[in-house]
Amino acid sequence: MNLLIEKLQADQRKLSIICFSLFSGWLLTIPFEGQVLYTIISNTQISGTIYNTIAVFAHFIGLFVSGFLIRRQISAKVTMITSTIVCISGSLIFFLPFSILWGISIISVSFFAGLFVASWGFYFKTYSEPDQRIKTAADVLIYSNIIMIFTNAVAINISPFIGLTITIILLFGALITVFKLESVPIQDNSKKIYTDTQFSNICTILKPFIFLCLFILVITINSGLMYQVVNPAFAHHELLVSFYWAVPYILALVIIRNQTIRIDSAFLLYVALTMIGFSYILFMLLDRSVVSYLIIDTLMLGAFGVCDLFWWSIIGALLDYVGNPAKILGIGLSMNVLGILIGEIIATTVIPDINANYGGSILALIIIFSVIIMLPVLNALLTKLLKKHAFLVKFANVEGNKQDKVLPDHRLYKQLTEREISIVELLRKGYTYKAIAENLFISENTMKYHIKNIYQKLNVNSKMELIKMFVEDNKSKES
Repeated sequence: MNLLIEKLQADQRKLSIICFSLFSGWLLTIPFEGQVLYTIISNTQISGTIYNTIAVFAHFIGLFVSGFLIRRQISAKVTMITSTIVCISGSLIFFLPFSILWGISIISVSFFAGLFVASWGFYFKTYSEPDQRIKTAADVLIYSNIIMIFTNAVAINISPFIGLTITIILLFGALITVFKLESVPIQDNSKKIYTDTQFSNICTILKPFIFLCLFILVITINSGLMYQVVNPAFAHHELLVSFYWAVPYILALVIIRNQTIRIDSAFLLYVALTMIGFSYILFMLLDRSVVSYLIIDTLMLGAFGVCDLFWWSIIGALLDYVGNPAKILGIGLSMNVLGILIGEIIATTVIPDINANYGGSILALIIIFSVIIMLPVLNALLTKLLKKHAFLVKFANVEGNKQDKVLPDHRLYKQLTEREISIVELLRKGYTYKAIAENLFISENTMKYHIKNIYQKLNVNSKMELIKMFVEDNKSKES
C-alpha cells in the first residue's frame, strides 16, 4: 500500500485526479443533488427540496468566492484539507436524528465543497500539461460519476446509511491523498501582485471568459429542469434509474476522451445541443415507460456529458492566462451550479402553474435555440486565444490574423504545446528563466520541466542552440 502511495506521489497528476474524484464522488451523492441525502431525508418524512436548494446555493457561493480567498498553492492545499475534514464531520451529522444540525451541516459541507473544488484548480493547472487537461477533466468526471452510480445504487436499493458510510470512506481517502499533494506555491504573491503582463493577460481573457460564463449559465438551466421535471417523471422505475441514469454521461466522456469515434469535437458540441432538444421533445410526446426512459435519458445525459467536458476543458485551457487558477475554475464552475439552481427554481415555482411536461420542454427548447445562437460568438472569442483546442471550430481565415497575436505561427512551433511556444517566444526576446516563470505564472521548477521538453522536441542542448535554430530557420525562409 505504501509503495502504491509513493508511486502516486511521484505522479502528482494522477494523485490529484484520484483526490478530486474521491471528493467529487461524495459531492455528487450528498450535497449536490445527492440521492444518498435525498433518501435519508425522505425517510424522515420531510421534503428534501428546500434543503437541496439551500445546498446548491451554498455550493455556488463556495465556488464563486474561493478565488478571492485562495491565492497560492500552499493555501489551496490547506483549504482542501480543512474542507475535507469539515465535510467528514458534517456527513456524520446525518447519522443522528433529524434536527437543526442537519440544516447547518448541509450549508457548511456545501460551501466548503465549493472551496475544495476551486482550490483543486492549482493542481489542475500545474500538473496537467495544456494538451493533457481535456483528458484530466474527462477522467475526474468519469471516475466521480462511476463512484456516484455505485453509492446511489447502494443507498436506494439496500440502505441509505450504508451509502452514507461509503461516502465518508471516500472522504477519508480524499483526505489521505490531499496530504500527499505537493505544497510548493506556484508563485510568491507577497513579492508581486500585478505586472503589466499579468494585467494584459487578464484583459485578454476577460471578454471570452465572461461570455463563456454566460453560455454555461444559460445551457445548465436545462440541467436544473432535468433534475426537477424529467427525473421525477421516471422515479417509479427506481431500480433502473439508480443504475442507468449517469451511464450515457460516462460513455460519452469515455468516447471523447479515448477518441473511440473519430469525429470533429467542435461538430460534436452542436450534435449534443441537438440531442438535448430532441430529448425534451420526446419527453413531451412519449409515455413514462422503461423504453421511453432509456431513449430520453440516453440522449439527454450523453449530451450533458459532451457539454460538461466542453466547458471543463475550455476553463482548463484558460488557466494558462492567469496566476490564480482557483478564481477561473471556481467562477466558471459556479456558473454551472447557478444555472442548475435557476432551472430548479423555475421548475418548482413557475412550471407547475402551467404544465410540467410541456412547460419544462418548451423552456428547454427556447434555451437550446438561444445557446445555438450564442455558440458562434463564443467560438470566435475563444479561437483568438485557444488556437488548437479540440472543441473550437478552426476558421481558415481569421480577420487580421488575430490568432497570431496570441501565438505566432512558425514551422518549428508545430512540435510544441501552446505553453512551450510562449516560453520559446520569451526566450527569443532575451528573458531569463526567472523572468519567464514570473510572466507565465509558473514555478521555476515547472519552467525547467518545460525547457527540458522543448530541448528534447527540437533536439538542442542549450538556449543558444535554440535561438540559433530559429535564426537559421528565418534565414532559410527569406532565401
